[in-house]
Amino acid sequence: QVQLVESGGGLVAAGGSLRLSCAASGHTFKTYAMGWFRQAPGKEREFVAAITRSGGSTYYADSVKGRFTISRDNAKDTVDLRMISLKPEDTAVYYCAAAGRIGGWGTEAPYDYWGQGTQVTVSS
Repeated sequence: QVQLVESGGGLVAAGGSLRLSCAASGHTFKTYAMGWFRQAPGKEREFVAAITRSGGSTYYADSVKGRFTISRDNAKDTVDLRMISLKPEDTAVYYCAAAGRIGGWGTEAPYDYWGQGTQVTVSS
């Protein structure tokens, strides 16, 4: 069992930046790939970024590539999402998730555990 708690959301003006953090409980964090998803009002939850267990590989949705950076610290059991050049269309609830299975990072299928989410609002 892994419990995930996100933090760092808030209100920011377009062009600004935010850093989201996700803290994981338990002693098995390094055995999970980690991902960030987001859900805007009235829309389906969508993939944002993922990072492999070692942190050696990262994956991004085209919409955030070059603006968002995912990283993890296996010593602290945390995964971060640094967001710059934020746009109003980035407004959403952001969720971190832990994947026990390999591959398919861009879909929800491999993710076993989810956090409660943190709201990010980007004003125009």
